[in-house]
Amino acid sequence: MEARKIALVNGHIFNGNDSFVDHALVIQGEKIIGICPTSAVPTEAERIDVEGANISPGLVDLQVYGAGDDLFSAELTMESIARIERRLLAQGCTSFVLTLATNTIAVFKEAIRIFSNYQPQSAIGLHLEGPFLNPIKRGAHPAELIVSPSVELITDLLDADQDAVKMITIAPEQVDAESMDLLLQRSILLSAGHSAASFEQGMQGFDKGIKAATHLWNAMSPFHHRDIGLPGAVFRHPEVSASIIVDGIHVDFQAVKIAKELMGRRLFLITDAVAACDKGIYQHVLKDDHYTLPDGTLSGSALSLITAIQNCVKYVDIPLEEAIRMATCYPANLIGRSDIGNLDAGSLANVLVFDADFNVHAVYFKGEKVVV
Repeated sequence: MEARKIALVNGHIFNGNDSFVDHALVIQGEKIIGICPTSAVPTEAERIDVEGANISPGLVDLQVYGAGDDLFSAELTMESIARIERRLLAQGCTSFVLTLATNTIAVFKEAIRIFSNYQPQSAIGLHLEGPFLNPIKRGAHPAELIVSPSVELITDLLDADQDAVKMITIAPEQVDAESMDLLLQRSILLSAGHSAASFEQGMQGFDKGIKAATHLWNAMSPFHHRDIGLPGAVFRHPEVSASIIVDGIHVDFQAVKIAKELMGRRLFLITDAVAACDKGIYQHVLKDDHYTLPDGTLSGSALSLITAIQNCVKYVDIPLEEAIRMATCYPANLIGRSDIGNLDAGSLANVLVFDADFNVHAVYFKGEKVVV
């Protein structure tokens, strides 16, 4: 039996470098058929009028720790992952890399085991933010759990990995050549963060194969006129991408604007979102629009990606189509996924419909409407 075919009509479609009006997005089953003029919609397709709303690819978040009351590292259950998936889907995030901050090796290994045994929907892997960081730039990460890498430790940590770990944040100045080679051999995306690297150390790390930087400006060496540090290396290296938290708290909007002007398409959005939690190592306390540890240390955002896009448009003067790319195709391309973050024919039918005020109207996940 042929899968149901639908066409989203009467919207403004954003797909990578292209945008369309008077066109329709046609979906069949789990896949996108394509974008065509409204007049050319197949007769058998069910037309769905989005009433002038924006139609974009589902959003992609490469750094999120939890949602609602579920901080994955504190729960470590399949049910927790499922709840996080449902909450993020409601926000228009259809693909995300579930993140754990520095923890014990035992907790990391248990998280890997649980994720490997889970049948994920929108969760596409794990991002380990640590433990190979620089204690000087630890932020909310416990200093006693930050360790120096070794081949033995990395092998032990990733032994349970069945392709679950997609990203690891490291401080490049803390990682020896042998350990770096081992991580790269496993095809893990390495991102520089929580680092006191000099400009030279940052450039060396990027030349070796580190492809990204974690939450630009936060928890890294400063941009100083006599040593432009890790931010300077990010700006100067032509092939390195960087994530940034655009909530107006982690990074001033003017700093976002400077980074965007220097980096262009290499800058992408993350939420760095955590969840309310009163147990375990990370006890996150909600303070209006962000989270802190009980001692007041900034520990994570309360951001959604759709709000990050809105902030880019409203406060950073980034055009809507570019802000959408920062939360869709740029992160998807970085992790080597051509089937998400776009509305190309053959891609997964992960679609977000939202209005001019950035309210989510509908979310389609693999062709199924999951948010009304």
